[in-house]
Amino acid sequence: MVKVYGPLMSFDASGTIGKTATFSKWKGRAYVRQRVVPANPQSALQVSVRAMLKFLSQHWTNIGSTPQGTWDDLAAASQISAFNAYVGRNGSRWREFQPPSDAYPATEDDDLPVAALTSATGGPSYMDLLLTLTTQNDCNGVILFRSPTGTFDTSRANAIPVIELDAAAFAAGTLVYTDSGLTAGDYYYDARFFTVAGLLGPEEGEVTDTVT
Repeated sequence: MVKVYGPLMSFDASGTIGKTATFSKWKGRAYVRQRVVPANPQSALQVSVRAMLKFLSQHWTNIGSTPQGTWDDLAAASQISAFNAYVGRNGSRWREFQPPSDAYPATEDDDLPVAALTSATGGPSYMDLLLTLTTQNDCNGVILFRSPTGTFDTSRANAIPVIELDAAAFAAGTLVYTDSGLTAGDYYYDARFFTVAGLLGPEEGEVTDTVT
C-alpha cells in the first residue's frame, strides 16, 4: 500500500484504473495498491473458515447490547471496533477447534441443548439433514460435519455450515439443512451443538445416505 497526495491531479480518488491500480482510502488517507482479482478457494479448511465468519457476521446483531459490551475493553486495547474484536477472538478460537462465545471471555459453563442430528436423506446432487430440536437451554448453534467415509472424527477440516439456532428454531421442533452441489456417492455426517458461552457439545453420532 502506497500513500498518495493529490491522486490523479485531484483531492481524492477511488476505484481501479487500467486494470492495474486501485485507489482508495484507509483511516482518511488516500492510498494506491496493485489491483488483485479475488480468488474463490474451496479447500475444506477454507470452506470451514468461511462458514464460521458467516456465522459471526450474522450473529453479532442478535447477541444483545450486554454481551456486545463485554468486547469493549479488548477492542479499545487494539484500537478496533467491538465487532472486530468479537470476530478476531472467535476466529482464533475456531482455529483451535473451539466454538464462538457471545461474551468475552468465554466461560464454557452453560447447558447444552436437548437436540440431535436425526437422519440424512439423499437426492440428486444434494443431501437433506434433519435436526430434531427439543429443549434449547443455552444453545447458540450447531456445526455440521461431512465425510466421504464413515467412522470419522469431527474437525475444522470437515466442518461445513455453522448454523444459528434460536428460540424460534426450537419452537418449530425440527430443522432441515440441505447440503447441495454434491457428486453422486455415499456421504457421512455428524453434528455438534454449542452454547452461548462457547461450550462445544459431543458428537451426535453419524448419519449417512446416498446422493444420486
